[in-house]
Amino acid sequence: MNTAAHPDTSLARPTEFPIPAGVHAERVVSVKHYTDRLFSFRITRPQSFRFRSGEFVMIGLPNAEKPVFRAYSIASPAWDEEIEFYSIKVPDGPLTQHLQKIQPGDTVLMRQKSTGTLVLDALTPAKRLWMISTGTGIAPFASLMRDPETYEKFEQVFLTHTCRDVGELVYGNDLAKGLIEDPLIGELVDGRFRHHATTTREDHPRMGRITTLIENRALFSDLGVEPFDPAVDRVMICGSMDMIRDVKALVEGFGLVEGSNNKPAEFVVERAFVG
Repeated sequence: MNTAAHPDTSLARPTEFPIPAGVHAERVVSVKHYTDRLFSFRITRPQSFRFRSGEFVMIGLPNAEKPVFRAYSIASPAWDEEIEFYSIKVPDGPLTQHLQKIQPGDTVLMRQKSTGTLVLDALTPAKRLWMISTGTGIAPFASLMRDPETYEKFEQVFLTHTCRDVGELVYGNDLAKGLIEDPLIGELVDGRFRHHATTTREDHPRMGRITTLIENRALFSDLGVEPFDPAVDRVMICGSMDMIRDVKALVEGFGLVEGSNNKPAEFVVERAFVG
């Protein structure tokens, strides 16, 4: 949630294990490796599978009698005919050590129900939407930034993405550049979407942790907007547990209240990996 020159895909494409009940077995359509730590892949979408942009689903591989499943945010928008995921590579990860070796034609398992807190339904109406991400936490926002409903509900949409190195920003940069040319939402996005990418280690025109940029107001001055205001702004947060905790505290300091599917409010955080 990375590739050798000749990856061993034997664990990614077994045939002897049955598919568990309540699980879709889908075909890998494409795989793209960005760095030695990050990759994305697309799989076929079951006709019956429905989800809201921003939700996550449990995925695994058919490589064991009891396959390992992990929560992965769906990076494709709800209208897409395929399902996209954006993943980190963990050398000894129970799932990702094998998942990073998948190739087109391999099988990925996906549970039938999606869920999640990073959905538009969990926010009350406002003018501006902020999607604050680090690392692969950009995945649910890759879905939301390509969904027409996002632009129907908000006048302005801001995506922040912070990574250690420049190469780790490529996935988000490519998505942002492609929005205007998107035949479905290009006209909706024009002049209303802003992308703010920063690094924390490698030199880049914009650098700094997102917590620092919020605290010192550099984020807002860079974008030429006022700081968070409960009357104007809604915020979604996704990244590491430490990042979520710290940004959540900062957002609450501006007076925003956390919402949920049952009680919409002014900001939400990804809870798939929390607690």
